[in-house]
Amino acid sequence: MSDRLTELQRQRRLLQEHVAWLDREIAAESAKSGAPSAPLPAAVQSTPREPTALAAAAQRATTQLESTLPADAEAILEQYATPPQSIQGDVKRGCFIYVALAAALLTAAVTALYFHSRAK
Repeated sequence: MSDRLTELQRQRRLLQEHVAWLDREIAAESAKSGAPSAPLPAAVQSTPREPTALAAAAQRATTQLESTLPADAEAILEQYATPPQSIQGDVKRGCFIYVALAAALLTAAVTALYFHSRAK
């Protein structure tokens, strides 16, 4: 079975569960307000179905796919991970750059203030 078909079936199942939840919430709110709730069309009403062979195969495929995903994700993370020593060196270098920039700005401000006060 193709991955696309499996994903579409999973999405359909999620949407059916969401519609069933919405129906329950609407019924609960209608009961609170005393307003009669309109009956749902037969096509929209959610009825629990027995799993068919196709659905069972889709569930097995989804489970198999989900079990391989974490390993793939870990491989991708390892591919792009940087060693901790490199990160520490980058942070240290960045701190030195910020301190140097702050010192240069402070020196420029003091110099400008000195010449400005001296010009008067």
